[in-house]
Amino acid sequence: MAEIFVLGGGTPTPTAERFGSAHVLKIGEETLMFDCGPAATHKLVKAGLFPTQVDNLFFTHHHFDHNIDYPCFLLCRWDQGAGNINELNVYGPSLTEEITEGIIGENGVFSADWRARVGHPLSQQVYQNRGGTLPRLRPNPQAKNIGPGEVASGKNWEVTAALAEHVQPYLDSLAYRVDTPDGSVVFTGDTQPCQSVIDLARDADMMLCMCWDDQDVMNATGESPGQCGTTGAAEMAQEAGVKKLVLVHMGPNLSSQAPFDQTYLGMQRVYHGDIVFSEELFKIDL
Repeated sequence: MAEIFVLGGGTPTPTAERFGSAHVLKIGEETLMFDCGPAATHKLVKAGLFPTQVDNLFFTHHHFDHNIDYPCFLLCRWDQGAGNINELNVYGPSLTEEITEGIIGENGVFSADWRARVGHPLSQQVYQNRGGTLPRLRPNPQAKNIGPGEVASGKNWEVTAALAEHVQPYLDSLAYRVDTPDGSVVFTGDTQPCQSVIDLARDADMMLCMCWDDQDVMNATGESPGQCGTTGAAEMAQEAGVKKLVLVHMGPNLSSQAPFDQTYLGMQRVYHGDIVFSEELFKIDL
């Protein structure tokens, strides 16, 4: 059974309930991660998972609420793996390779950290105590800038990307679809309702879609372009024929259940499938 974990279900605005974006799809023994927002590494562990289980990380785009914990995740996974894990595959739109190199490359901002862990006798002893064999190799994640189309595949999964519409031309954005023997799931990332994401999500079993705020509020404040609100998320799910809509990336006005309940009936009039209000550390079977 494939399982989906909402690690971060919020936005750049921290609330008591949620902050930033990060999700995990566990398919048997394989674990895929989508975005790496604030405290994603810690939330991963709180969800009963561990960084060394993740061999493939996919970024939707490079706003900080989707990637700020990337340095922590890279170094923690490498350090805890003690040389006994696969190299991490990292996929994302433009800047993914450049950000990775800037973090952990030869002259990256965290290169002093891995150099100390590779070279200092204490770090070498800890590494060996964890099962590592000297000499210790530096971290070497395989980052790749990608665009629309088939992105990656594993034993029981295939990932396809499509363009999302968010804050272009400043940042490129992608949505992802994962097809598995247990069903299909779409991670929209940040996007306004758009045909490319609707086509990607066609007849999917589940769609995790951003839902910044009540649509009427967004329309009144000028915050609709580049984002989905309640109605936008519902309209995309309905047009795509998605069976279940899971709302994520919810802003402060929708962070808790009570305000969301006020908009739920309006969404039901647009979308005829199941609507799920997600919490952080929420798990749902595909």
